[in-house]
Order: sequence, then structure tokens, then C-alpha cells
Amino acid sequence: MKINKLSLYLAAALACALTAAGARAQSVSVFTGGLKGPTKVVITNKGHLLVTESGDGPNKGRLSVIDRQTRARRTILDGLPAGPSVEGGISGPSGLAVQGRTVYVAIGAGDGVLAGPAPGSEKANPNPSSPLFSSLLAVRVPANVEEMTNGFTLTPADHAALKGGARLTLSNGAGDRLTVELVADFPDYTPNPRHDFADNVRASNPFGVAAEGGLVYVVDASQNLVRVVGAESGAYRTLTSFKPYVNPLPFGPPVIDAVPNSVRLFGDRLLVTTLTGFPFPAGVAQVLQLDLVGEEYTPLINGLTAGIDVLPVRVPPAEQGPPLAAKKGAGDEQGVPSATRRAATSLSRASSRGSSTASASRASWCACTTRTS
Repeated sequence: MKINKLSLYLAAALACALTAAGARAQSVSVFTGGLKGPTKVVITNKGHLLVTESGDGPNKGRLSVIDRQTRARRTILDGLPAGPSVEGGISGPSGLAVQGRTVYVAIGAGDGVLAGPAPGSEKANPNPSSPLFSSLLAVRVPANVEEMTNGFTLTPADHAALKGGARLTLSNGAGDRLTVELVADFPDYTPNPRHDFADNVRASNPFGVAAEGGLVYVVDASQNLVRVVGAESGAYRTLTSFKPYVNPLPFGPPVIDAVPNSVRLFGDRLLVTTLTGFPFPAGVAQVLQLDLVGEEYTPLINGLTAGIDVLPVRVPPAEQGPPLAAKKGAGDEQGVPSATRRAATSLSRASSRGSSTASASRASWCACTTRTS
């Protein structure tokens, strides 16, 4: 599954992020340049943007901050784990979530697996570029992180130390300190034997993160699941696994992976977008909702093509539109217009659904989608 394609679509995710911050733009334009494989973006409390970048080579992943006013990019942390993906491109830092001064960063599949001998097969890589692929890191940044001009850098030796359980404190030479630790180390792959290759594996690819209290939720786009992780203990378990979709097209496999790629907290629920796998049929991708303790999930928005992100958006009462229809059916289900299927499109519809938290009592959903062709 070419999940690294998502790095091409930061513009769509950025459109969602800016909408959440109060923007009401109806078009997408270039906001800033100079990024290297941007993957995910979040808005800080001060209104700036934090971006994870997979980089342009092994262990050149990066965490950057972009000033919303000047649009200038500055490096926070360089040298993050990254490696050439079996599907092409570079895989490295992906999902991120901010909680106070802690930034949780998911590290993707990297080169934890290699192409196998049979078409479409994969095998374990005995010598990956980093021991930290398929993991969750906690980066505790200095208070002046959005103003500092000197960033921090991890070395290969630091990767090994983190793998061994060390909590690293880095200096940027300007008197600032930043700490990094490994919160959870997920398996790089799971066995997935095939009739033509008994040692075939399925890579892990953590790709989205949400955090609340002492828990961190991590979505794995390759394993098709959501894990819940104890922020202090590092213990984790699978919260839910997503079933494959039936392929409605006359070509391709009979079923396709859900490919969950983003997770957001919304009151007492998680919202998860699905990209779907090849051949990426139109109208199959969804925004799913699941509670924080159970394994069941239900659709919130149907009829999407290649969903990549969703954000709950506070909507002022004067701007609230009609409720989002909660109906099932073919085509534009759940009240989602066909415009959401166009490249880099955002959808914002007012919702009458309640929430367990007052801050989310009235919100709409901004769903980002894109075409993969």
C-alpha cells in the first residue's frame, strides 16, 4: 500500500488545519516551501504549524515549525529515523500530536521490510537504517520552541541509545534543551505467509497520532488498526482493527485494505479516515467513528475517495448550517456532497451531534480527500 503518497497531499491537510484555526478559504494555495516529504501538520497553541517531514534520505526525517505570519520554516529536530520505503520514496516521521510541551511523533515503516522474491511480497530487512522504525517517540521541547532559531539533531548513536531505553537530553548550542524518549516500540512487521512465499511479512506503518490525558492513540495504516498506548508506561494494546472493503471495480483484488491513516479525538470518540488500497475506488473511503473503550466502529462520513484527514471544527452559531444527515445509502451518503471527491477538497458541514466535552458541543467536520491518480 503506497501510503507514502500521502506526503504529496500536505496542501489538503493544511487546508483542514487552517480551517480549524478560523480560516474560511474555499481554495487551496501554496502556503510555504522548502519542506522535505511533509507528512502531517498540526497547529500549536500560538497558531503556528508543526510539520513532520520524512526527509530526502536515510535518517533525515525532520520536525519543523512554520511561522503563520512570515511563513518561514525552522527546524526543531533533525536526524529523525527515515529510510527508503519498499514502495518507493522515503518513510519516516509521520503522525504527530501536541500535549503541553510534549510532541508525540510516530515513526513509520522506513526500510524495516524489503521487496520479497514474489510479486507484491515483502521480507524482513535484517539491517534497517534505524532501529526505531514503527515506533512512537515523545519529544519534550523548550518553552521558546516556536521562536528559537537553532534546532537539535539526533545521531545514529542516539537512535541506538533510544532503542536501549535511554532518555536523551539534547543541546542546540544556544542554551536550549530538548529531550527525546521512546514511548512504544511496535513490531516492524507481522508474519503474513503466502502460497508463493512462506516468509512473507506485512510491514507496520504508524501514521496518525492523537493524545489525551495519559493515553496516546496511534493508527497503523499497514496493519489496519488503532493502538492505545500508555504515555508513561509504554504499554499498548490494539483498540480496534478495521475490516477490508469489497472492491467494487472489475479489476484489482476482490477486497482492499481500509488503510486508516489519521486519527482525531472528538469528545468521547475517535475519528479515523481511511485511504483504501489499490485500485482506490471512488466513493469507498470513509470517516469512521469509534469510542475510546470498545472495539466497534461505525461510519460518520461515507462516499469519499482517498480520505487523508479529518478535523472537528468549532463553528460560530451565526455560521452553522443544516445538520449533517445521518443516513445510509448509496452515492453521497451521510449528506456528503460529491465535491469532497475532488483533489485537495475540504468539507465543512455543521453537525447537531453532541459531545461529552463542552468545547466540542457544536462542531463541523472538515474532511480532507484527494485523488491518487
